[in-house]
Amino acid sequence: MTNLFVARSAEPEDYWRAIVLYGRNVQSYKFALAAALLELKPKAGSLLKLEDLAPSYATHLARHLSSAPKQGTSRSSQFLDACRSFNQDNDQNRLVSATLKGGFNNVIDAFHVVGSGPLDRPFFLDERKANAGLRITDEFSKILESIQHKNLPHEVEARWNLVETSWELGVASSMLSIHHDPKEGRLFAFTPGSRRKAVTSSRSALNGYQRGRCFYCRCSISIDEPVTADVDHFFPHALKLAGGFEEVDRIWNLVLSCRACNRGQDGKFMSVPSTDLVKRLHLRNEYYIGSHHPLRETLIQQTGATEQERRAYINAFLNRASQKLPGKPWAPKVIH
Repeated sequence: MTNLFVARSAEPEDYWRAIVLYGRNVQSYKFALAAALLELKPKAGSLLKLEDLAPSYATHLARHLSSAPKQGTSRSSQFLDACRSFNQDNDQNRLVSATLKGGFNNVIDAFHVVGSGPLDRPFFLDERKANAGLRITDEFSKILESIQHKNLPHEVEARWNLVETSWELGVASSMLSIHHDPKEGRLFAFTPGSRRKAVTSSRSALNGYQRGRCFYCRCSISIDEPVTADVDHFFPHALKLAGGFEEVDRIWNLVLSCRACNRGQDGKFMSVPSTDLVKRLHLRNEYYIGSHHPLRETLIQQTGATEQERRAYINAFLNRASQKLPGKPWAPKVIH
């Protein structure tokens, strides 16, 4: 499933997204390292000393621990205990010392691993033994220069929030169900006590799997200021208003669209999308499921346990929607 991101024509930011979206998650250290690198913006060829990386890296973890005490699947961690202590005493010297002692033990080795091995276009080289730091590569500088660079911190934060929610709620991944609040533009879950817990921005959660592009016309979109992305109901919300189509508010039917495709002069509005776009929606959902994303179980619950069942579900929905909203199927006039 990582082929979408690491194909021969992939850009550096697609490799970055493969790490964030497809990498294995047993601790949240990878997200903290990604967030720190994006915050510090080291230049290609430079040596980022661990002592300079440690404050940003550990502070991101401490920030998340303040609202989500569980940041992994292991029962204990002296490093995470030090991050928790920092939230109480704000002693950065002690935090940095603990980070240098045990905070980087596994995350640097595992950062570029996706699937069975490391990606072939790393964002840094490990020079801990020789120079006590990381050597930044051209690939990292390229993502900072890309049009997508402002979106990437939001995507890291969204994936982190979703992963830690499943740990925090203490439920099996198969029981985790994520919902969408269209008024707030956020995803939320229910705690075991049926309290609603806000998780993350809908835009941030959806953007990475669309590679920062409009779902329909493929133009570049932004989820940072200025925001140019709309959260759109692929099968239009008008179906729900007509009755019998409550499913349109579910995550499987949500995509990010540029404003021209969503509500411009030649936009989709209340039209049913073309069969080619329906196939693209199915494929997008399969990428979520294939990445073991926390939305995986929600999509399976909503559309089916197997790929065949999910394909049948979306095709049946297309037939029902076309009967309720007859007319020419919609597709964008221009594909970027």
